[in-house]
Amino acid sequence: MRVVTIIPTYNEIQSLPLTVSRLRKAVPGSDVLVVDDNSPDGTGELADRLAAEDPAIHVLHRRGKEGLGAAYVAGFKWGLEKGYDVLVEMDADGSHQPEELPRLLGALEQGADMVKGSRWVPGGKVVNWPLHRKLLSRGGSLYSRILLGVRIHDITGGFNAFRADTLRRIGLDSVESVGYCFQVDLTWKTLKNKLGVREVPITFVEREYGQSKMHAGIVLESILLVTKWGLASRWRRLAGRTAG
Repeated sequence: MRVVTIIPTYNEIQSLPLTVSRLRKAVPGSDVLVVDDNSPDGTGELADRLAAEDPAIHVLHRRGKEGLGAAYVAGFKWGLEKGYDVLVEMDADGSHQPEELPRLLGALEQGADMVKGSRWVPGGKVVNWPLHRKLLSRGGSLYSRILLGVRIHDITGGFNAFRADTLRRIGLDSVESVGYCFQVDLTWKTLKNKLGVREVPITFVEREYGQSKMHAGIVLESILLVTKWGLASRWRRLAGRTAG
């Protein structure tokens, strides 16, 4: 399988070289695509230097900060155009452990269409997170599971691997979210297309450098979109039973 790991960046000049170095050692068969949103701290220029030293590293420069979802969609489209078989999402800040990526790729080889690295299944854990972040993550996943009627324990998680055909099936142009709800959006679309989603346990480690991009607006977007999707799904099921 031709694999590309997509790493969105915005002001990750300290974390990016460490993450890329670990990834290239852990999974030397995976190419890397850095999608930089015109970082003012010089992350994009650093990524260009890394790419100049390693032909497996590529850089996609975007005009500005337009959201995590938009960055990943741009990266996915790039990867599909280049003919990769597997496309991986990974944070630049070191919270996702590159050494665990082979476990995700192995689950794809065993037949899954999408694999989620999960913090909230047996064997998964979070390191150095304050209690309020744990509650926010667990609460967000629980709310999404109830509203959408799915069994994914860590539906908000962002360490994910997809078959190329999965991304083609779900339709990237239909993605509504720009923030962290993008992860819920993709998982929900994969399940609605009756494709297989598997969770594997990971260890999520809080970043050492830089600042989190999480803010209240992202949380609000997630609540509103998940509520809309959940209610629309329930309405369609009800309408279908009534019509029957």
